[in-house]
Amino acid sequence: MREIEIALESFLPKERIKEFVAIGISIKLAKGDYYIREGETPKKLAFVLSGLFRYVYISQEGKEYTKGLVQEGNFLTSYSAMITETSSHFFVEALEDSEIFTISYTNWKTLLNSDNFWYKFLVTFVEKGFISKEKRERDLLLLNAETRYRDFLESYPEIENRISQNIIASYLGIQPESLSRIRKNMTT
Repeated sequence: MREIEIALESFLPKERIKEFVAIGISIKLAKGDYYIREGETPKKLAFVLSGLFRYVYISQEGKEYTKGLVQEGNFLTSYSAMITETSSHFFVEALEDSEIFTISYTNWKTLLNSDNFWYKFLVTFVEKGFISKEKRERDLLLLNAETRYRDFLESYPEIENRISQNIIASYLGIQPESLSRIRKNMTT
């Protein structure tokens, strides 16, 4: 439990950590496990203590489209599906052995309603997510693949060696062969 409290110290005032820790549990997921599956109506959210996750769409043909990457110190869920009580359109997959602090949506709503502090806390993370989503959309629409890759390296400097080139290419919206070409051109 102490590891969770330490991880939360950079996000929460000390007097609030115990309130947060009281509403969830720590669980471990193995690489390749899904926290949320497409078609599932999520009733939970998590704080990533260690590890790495991705939001991924998988087409009927089996093609993967990586929507987003979630590192330690961030929240994880299919948020719109959770709050609208509808099916998730994507999977939330562990890309590494990971530990998360998971909270039922019911417990989360109870905490939110207990004190206005928690709504402010939620807004901070929702705004962070919105900024990230808006930048990602703009980049996919306006930037070429090499620029998107350079931005990826800048945004996620330590992730490149933690995940496969196929996942990076999927995140960038390009084929793995194109990523190999870009990487080769950048080293020459």
